Amino acid sequence: MNETVNRRQFLNTLGLSALALTGGADFLSAHPLKKANLKIAYSAITWGGNDAQAITDLASLGYQGIQLRANTFGPYRNKPSELKAMLDQHKLQLPMFSSGNVEVDPAKEQSTIDMHVAHASFVKALGGSAIQLTNSARPKDRLPTTAELKRLATVMNEIGKQTADMGIQAAYHNHMHQLGETPEEVDVIVQAMDPRYVKLELDIAHYRQGGGMPEKAVKQYKDMIYALHLKDTMSPLPAGSDEKRDYKFVELGRGNVNVPAVIKALNDIGFSGWGIVELDGVPEKDKTPMQCAQINKDYITKTLKIKL
Repeated sequence: MNETVNRRQFLNTLGLSALALTGGADFLSAHPLKKANLKIAYSAITWGGNDAQAITDLASLGYQGIQLRANTFGPYRNKPSELKAMLDQHKLQLPMFSSGNVEVDPAKEQSTIDMHVAHASFVKALGGSAIQLTNSARPKDRLPTTAELKRLATVMNEIGKQTADMGIQAAYHNHMHQLGETPEEVDVIVQAMDPRYVKLELDIAHYRQGGGMPEKAVKQYKDMIYALHLKDTMSPLPAGSDEKRDYKFVELGRGNVNVPAVIKALNDIGFSGWGIVELDGVPEKDKTPMQCAQINKDYITKTLKIKL
C-alpha cells in the first residue's frame, strides 16, 4: 500500500514539475481546468409576437429553452397554465422573460416596481426563473450622468429585492441607446447593483457595438453574470444598405463579435447558466425566423461544438 501511495506522489510531483517547466500560467490558460456548462435557449423576439409559432419552431430545432416577452402577459396573465402547458408540451424551459422598461423618474418608481413584480409572479406561474430589465431613459442630447446611471441601479435593486422573495432573479440587460450603452456606463451600473438582488444579463452584441470587448466583460463580471444574450452585430454595413442605423444584428458568426473568444472566456470562469440566442428581427427580408434559428443552431453546434 505504501509503495502505491509513494508512486502516486512521485507521479503527481512529476506532473507538477512538467507544468512548471512549460510555464504554469500559460499551460492553464491553454488548458482551462474548468469548463462552462452552457445551456442554449432562443428568444421569441424574432417572431414578432407570434409566440406559439416560435415555441413550435424552436422546439422542433432542439433548443432547450425560450425567452418570452412582456407581450404574453396581457393575453395569459389570468390563464398562465395555458401558456405553461404549451411550453411543457414542447419541452421548453423559460430561463428569461423580457419584463421591459425600468423607469428612473421618482414619480414613476412605484408603478414600475409594481409592473415588474407582477411580471415576476407571472413568470413564477410559468415555471420560469428570471426577468430581464431594460430602460428607455437615455438622454437624447447628452451623455447620462453618473447619478442617472446609479439611479437605474437603485430602482432595479428594489425590483430585485421583491422578486427574490418569490424566487425570481432580476437581471439587467445592457443595451444600445439606453442607460448602459458603453462599457464605462455599464460598469457604473453594475458596480451599483446589489448582487443579492440583481445580476447581469450580458448582451455580447450590444456590448461590442457600444465599444467593448464582451470576452473581457465575461471575466470582469464573472461574479455578476446570470445569463448572456448570444448575438452578433454587423458594422459597418455594406454599401446601399437601407438600415436606419449604421449597424444591424445578424446571425452568430456573421458580424464583429468574437463569439469563440466569448465561449473560451466562459470556459475559463467555469460559467454555468444560460446563453440565450437573440435576433431582434430577420436581418434579410428573404429569410424566416426559423431559418435564422437554424443558421444560429448550425453555428453553435458545428463551429462552437456546443450541443443544444
